Amino acid sequence: MEQQRVQEITEKKVKLGSATLAYFERNTHLKNIGPTLLFVHATGFHARVWDKIINSIGDFHSLSIDQRGHGRSQKLRITHWDEVVTDTEEFIEKLGLENLIGVGHSMGGHALIGASATLGQSFKKIIAIDPVIPQPNSFQEQNSALFEDVSNHPIAKRRNEFSSVEEMMDRLRSKGSYGIFDPEVFKDYCTHGLVKNETGSGYHLACPPDIEASVYSSSRTNAKIYDSLGKIKFPVLIIRAKERQPGKQVMDFSTSPTWPELVNQFENGKEIYFPNNTHFLPMEIPEKIIEILKIEIAEVAAQFSAD
Repeated sequence: MEQQRVQEITEKKVKLGSATLAYFERNTHLKNIGPTLLFVHATGFHARVWDKIINSIGDFHSLSIDQRGHGRSQKLRITHWDEVVTDTEEFIEKLGLENLIGVGHSMGGHALIGASATLGQSFKKIIAIDPVIPQPNSFQEQNSALFEDVSNHPIAKRRNEFSSVEEMMDRLRSKGSYGIFDPEVFKDYCTHGLVKNETGSGYHLACPPDIEASVYSSSRTNAKIYDSLGKIKFPVLIIRAKERQPGKQVMDFSTSPTWPELVNQFENGKEIYFPNNTHFLPMEIPEKIIEILKIEIAEVAAQFSAD
């Protein structure tokens, strides 16, 4: 793989209807010359987890969002997943973005698909990496991993304070799925996933545990996402991880939460399936995701060359 070229990055903030979001922009001089890439992260992550991928796919105008409650954005709990869809819609409209290639992982894929159903004219393509759009009947099923009281959710009890980035890395490296993360992506996750305490000593998580828990507790709220699927006319690529077996819990990240038939709900959909990989595809196999994105972006960029 060709060597990364670290791109200059600018942190900005935008006030939307019910939240102030932070975002990170690169190559503003290329806006409107080719496609604009819009990256939206998964639950518990942040905009900078995309750094390795963005730095490896070439020079394009790009923006990566910190979703509400995450990263440097306003610390608000998520009570309904329509909120992340609306945030994405308002972000696109407020910044006047067009010719978009949306790249979203997990909840970020859900947000982009929902937003693009009403803002289809702003998009050229979406790459949804294991988006959290399960089979429709899952919205009627009660799951023990969902809690009305966020404070009772196991995620709400995770450690929030660290003395340093190195301590966070040392603590997490052997836990859960972190051990399979690409080392560079893992370092970015920890480095930008902490915020310095106001006291000046130590750090706390940029996505507080109660906010992350609120995302999981509300993950079966936006059933109207299914009404959005047939409205999308531009190309949609679904990248799906190992299929989840019946009876598996919502919090099982070793497998995919994505409905296997999702790809067939789009007028212009296709799918790439990774049967041996976990839900954390951009963190686990970033090189393969980079290869796919280069191909998908090149198809859209070629339209600008032809024009």
